[in-house]
Amino acid sequence: MWVPIGLLAGLRDSKAQQTTLHPLVGRVFVHPLEHATFLRLPEHIAVPPTVRLTYHAHLQGHPDLPRWLHYTQRSPYNPGFLYGTPTPEDRGHQVIEVTAYNRDSFDTTRQRLLLLIGDPEGPRLPYQAEFLVRSHDVEEVLPSTPANRFLTALGGLWEPGELQLLNITSALDRGGRVPLPIEGRKEGVYIKVGSATPFSTCLKMVASPDSYARCAQGQPPLLSCYDTLAPHFRVDWCNVSLVDKSVPEPLDEVPTPGDGILEHDPFFCPPTEATGRDFLTDALVTLLVPVLVALLLTLLLVYIMCCRREGRLKRDMATSDIQMFHHCSIHGNTEELRQMAASREVPRPLSTLPMFNVRTGERLPPRVDSAQMPLILDQH
Repeated sequence: MWVPIGLLAGLRDSKAQQTTLHPLVGRVFVHPLEHATFLRLPEHIAVPPTVRLTYHAHLQGHPDLPRWLHYTQRSPYNPGFLYGTPTPEDRGHQVIEVTAYNRDSFDTTRQRLLLLIGDPEGPRLPYQAEFLVRSHDVEEVLPSTPANRFLTALGGLWEPGELQLLNITSALDRGGRVPLPIEGRKEGVYIKVGSATPFSTCLKMVASPDSYARCAQGQPPLLSCYDTLAPHFRVDWCNVSLVDKSVPEPLDEVPTPGDGILEHDPFFCPPTEATGRDFLTDALVTLLVPVLVALLLTLLLVYIMCCRREGRLKRDMATSDIQMFHHCSIHGNTEELRQMAASREVPRPLSTLPMFNVRTGERLPPRVDSAQMPLILDQH
């Protein structure tokens, strides 16, 4: 049957409808978010399977949900769920605002949930057991039918009595890993059940230390009764925890303030009162001794560097005459060459005069007047 898109979208600007719910402290609360509730279809019209709706829920005046309330939705084609277990601190009323988004027409519909949280009636449930069901996801046990089926199957392992769901938690919220995308792999879910009847012998044996020791070695735990939960629910019997609250826990003793004086103890010898001391001498010794040592080292270094030097006279007297004459001649020749290089008006050297033939007496002028050439080529 064809349904107009505008009908499926709901009323965009209509006033948000309000629903009153009554969660109980210590009992699991589950509220499904059905597509038909937000689409507002007539009773004779079914919701088409192709409609995609997603939800966003938050506490009124806050961006998130209360700490005890959780939201889950597997896909836009499946309904969403608000679930959780309120605590005694959550008593009172809370307003949850839910907004549904139509992924086809992009329209929104709002709904308000007024939660009146109160105390449960009936007997207390001091005997509580928590099971890890690996064959289901959390949204698969939130509907009433699977939850009631689990309680009925668990009744075969427990003593006859009323069993009630206390809490449902996804294994992913307890540190579990996301399973591989293989058929048959589930995330797992923790289911907590309470009863006024004590635990059966079968459950006590499962939670015994011997059973946990077998689980640590990779062996199946001890189970003295028939597993009535199989094959619909595959329970990890190595992760079963039992809590007995029938015996009240002893109250912590309030410490009594004393007078602040320790009792006599032969092993404790407190120090006696210390007499007054003048630390001026200690301070002067601590400061002056390093300063005096540094001053002495400085004077010693000055004496070695300045007062122990050998003079020039002593150095000349210790040098031989030949070495001194050789040094002076070199020094004198060097000075003469420097003077000749500085002035060109000196007599010409014999090596630059015209050559003289002693046999003929003929003088020949040199080919190159070397007197006009500088002794150092870089000078002109």
